[in-house]
Amino acid sequence: MTRIAYDAADAEAFEATRHLNDDGLSAWRTALTRHLDPHPGARILDLGAGTGSWARSFTTWFPGVQVVAVEPSEAMRARSVFHPVLAGDAAHIPLHDASVDAAWISTVIHHVPDLNAAAHEVRRVLRPGAPVLIRSAFAGRHHAITLFRYFPEAIRVLDTYPGVADVEAAFATAGFVATSLEQVPQVTAASLQQAATTLRRQAHTPLQLITDDEYALGLTRLRAAAKTRSGPVIDALDLLVLR
Repeated sequence: MTRIAYDAADAEAFEATRHLNDDGLSAWRTALTRHLDPHPGARILDLGAGTGSWARSFTTWFPGVQVVAVEPSEAMRARSVFHPVLAGDAAHIPLHDASVDAAWISTVIHHVPDLNAAAHEVRRVLRPGAPVLIRSAFAGRHHAITLFRYFPEAIRVLDTYPGVADVEAAFATAGFVATSLEQVPQVTAASLQQAATTLRRQAHTPLQLITDDEYALGLTRLRAAAKTRSGPVIDALDLLVLR
């Protein structure tokens, strides 16, 4: 369930730099409440939970909701800020049939080797009518993501990811229909200078999969721009909702 190893170094870098604060996530909270019914007792599956930042946020935002976090990487589970985290992946979700009220899949879909199998497995654990919410950078949709402005070589990696149509087609084999696609803004960093200072290559799959020379060139571009640009770094990722 991964394009990279997600070893201890990757997990440490991810936990250190990819967790957004509540201000950065406010638009995501608003977007999610449009598609979820987070009533007390509801169960939300966080599939590919990583180091647990989304699971932690859900428990803060939605009191009484039970978050079930599932993550295949032992190193990521060990660094998680949310507990417990179950071992599992998109093809093997360790839950009973029809046992969750929503599935959240954040920046994971490009790591899934068999989208059709994943769609059927997600369908199995969801209750009838429950939504799947997929947060991702999809192939061909990089324009609102700052990282690709300074590392354009990484666009070729992104373009190997599933596109929106690919994901919709795969999930259609399990009876899902797309009901919404929107770009949701987030404050990724307080400034471009902060983004340049804290950037960790191991935390970003597209940066790991370009050459060392290409990474060095992008880092030079980013640091140069950071000297003159002010204001927060605002990115927008896609939210695809299927039912």
